[in-house]
Amino acid sequence: MMRLILALPLMTLFQCDKDETVAAYGAGDRTWELQEVDGQPFEASATLRFPEEGKIAGNAPCNSYSGTLNAPYPWFEIIDLTATRAACAGLEAEGFFFAALIAMTQSEVSGDVLVLRNDDGHEMVFKAAE
Repeated sequence: MMRLILALPLMTLFQCDKDETVAAYGAGDRTWELQEVDGQPFEASATLRFPEEGKIAGNAPCNSYSGTLNAPYPWFEIIDLTATRAACAGLEAEGFFFAALIAMTQSEVSGDVLVLRNDDGHEMVFKAAE
């Protein structure tokens, strides 16, 4: 009995190292291409990746970006989002993309489809790149 009591804190310590983000539930090791936002095709190009535990990265219509993913699956919360500062004709689409991405609070992975959504009914649909 005493061994079990002493082992419990160690077991919980090892559990803390496990990735609980959407990356560990099928989204990791893939590049996700944005297909639509709120049911409408996204005409520009934007990608999302999970390069390491607790991190996101990708390419928006003009710039590359990165940030920290701060919630266990199925929740989705991005903090510390940073992007390069190049100008291009797609800056309006990029602003729309970043605003939508930051507003997402839930994630769902189903095969080669990643869906991000929030409580207001907004949704982003990504498809795994081939």
